[in-house]
Amino acid sequence: MDLLAAVFLAPIANMASNPEFVLEVVIGGLLAGVMYSLVALGFVLIYKASGVFNFAQGTMVLFAALTFVGLIERGVPIWGAFVIAAAVMVLLAVVVERLMLRPLVNQEQIILFMGTIGLAFFLDGFGQLVWGADVHPLDIGIPKAPLIIGGVLVNEFDLVAAAVAASLVAALALFFQRTPIGRALRAVADDHQAAQSVGIPLRSIWVIVWSVAGVVGLVAGIMWGSNLGVQFSISLVALKALPVLMLGGFTSVPGAIVGGLIVGVGEKLAEVFWGSAFGGAIEDWFAYALALVFLLFRPQGLFGERIIERV
Repeated sequence: MDLLAAVFLAPIANMASNPEFVLEVVIGGLLAGVMYSLVALGFVLIYKASGVFNFAQGTMVLFAALTFVGLIERGVPIWGAFVIAAAVMVLLAVVVERLMLRPLVNQEQIILFMGTIGLAFFLDGFGQLVWGADVHPLDIGIPKAPLIIGGVLVNEFDLVAAAVAASLVAALALFFQRTPIGRALRAVADDHQAAQSVGIPLRSIWVIVWSVAGVVGLVAGIMWGSNLGVQFSISLVALKALPVLMLGGFTSVPGAIVGGLIVGVGEKLAEVFWGSAFGGAIEDWFAYALALVFLLFRPQGLFGERIIERV
């Protein structure tokens, strides 16, 4: 009983006695959660369009960031590097559609999933071949000084990165809810053959969605690369979007947003107030443990639809 109190009740008492510090931790978690939501959106977009989980999304984040920083290191201005890197991700979308998706139309989802695993290994190796395996420092001019807002300490870089990510998340949410392309995407996700029968160009939709996911990955890679340096561990950080998808639902844009905020806040609170009880570094695995527990009660996610198959 004493052990239970030390592990679970003592941190709660500390939280109640220091609400200002708790607020700082929560805000830091929300800012990190917005970045998770941004990466999770890339997964959601491709899943909605092709019905398959894109295992290569994390590697796409890394490859886009490597392309961006590699161009800057060769003297290209920041905005020029961004435009060229975005064009590279669009070109990658065209190549993926031609060489991987088009031959696999109407195949089983597991076949498409295995195709994305192969794509992840290819991009990983190709990125190292072109840009090298060293850590690339990246400075895009965003200050990293701490700010005190209303008595709460906030990192200026985290604030700017969250604002950029939130703007992009909101734009994508409106795009897929309010535009004809967004409606076509939902139709393609429901049934490839039915969508083609009513005149929806499946190949064009796939290119558009993979292009958008690539640009989203580019923005996320730039933000994380500016903070951590562009290195191959970024692809692993990007996979933190997996528990976000499990919480929010694989087909829901709002779910990706809410799931990212839950994961961001949850892991920060767990690390600060419960980390010492588990030996530290709880932030690295807490999100996955939370997702596994969540799957026991609502496997389709907060915003996912329960699917009942009649046999």
